[in-house]
Amino acid sequence: MARPARSPDDHSSEAQRFVELVRSTVPPLHPAGLPFIAGGLGVAAAGKNRRWLRNTGLGLAGFCALFFRHPPRVPPSRPGAVVAPADGLVTLLDTAVPPAELGLGDTPMARISIFLSIFDAHVQRAPIAGRVMGVVHRPGKFLSADKDEASADNERNSLWIRTPEDVDIVAVQIAGLVARRIVCTAKTGDTLELGETYGLIRFGSRLDTYFPQGSRILVEAGQRAIGGETILAELP
Repeated sequence: MARPARSPDDHSSEAQRFVELVRSTVPPLHPAGLPFIAGGLGVAAAGKNRRWLRNTGLGLAGFCALFFRHPPRVPPSRPGAVVAPADGLVTLLDTAVPPAELGLGDTPMARISIFLSIFDAHVQRAPIAGRVMGVVHRPGKFLSADKDEASADNERNSLWIRTPEDVDIVAVQIAGLVARRIVCTAKTGDTLELGETYGLIRFGSRLDTYFPQGSRILVEAGQRAIGGETILAELP
């Protein structure tokens, strides 16, 4: 018995489902990565008659596509939640004075540090919803970002957010040993949603999050954090 002919609508539906499957499986890219991917593909094209050069170019393009991936995230709806500003490894839980350049005084705040390896997604997301009160970049050294002294000595960009309840939260992008470029698109006066992307660091870095003492810490050193989703703490 002959199978019924498939209509063009059937083929269109299958193609649409395939496109949706790809979109849900392959994360989008941050625009900052497009020039690097294009450069790798350019090397591959230039080496079309040289296998080693072609493979090198394709490898570089693939690595950059992985590094600059921008996976969608679903922030929690729990009130007072401070989420991880980046993917990575929780390396430090302590108290410290926030960066002096923000002018927040010398009262210590709770601090959680997250180290990003070159294999982590490197976009940064707002740890809390609120108004941007200040953004300050400070030049510095390029020590390995997993060292404690990196918070004080390395090049950094500090983002100060104030919640609608007048609670101050600080997220600090810190350059690392091979990270030489900090990107921050947030500006003073902007309003950020919880988990909203506001920047990235190339290549390998650290994020410090400062919040009021007395907050309930919900992570431990050695734990993996997912940016925009993992709850670091609950505000008091």
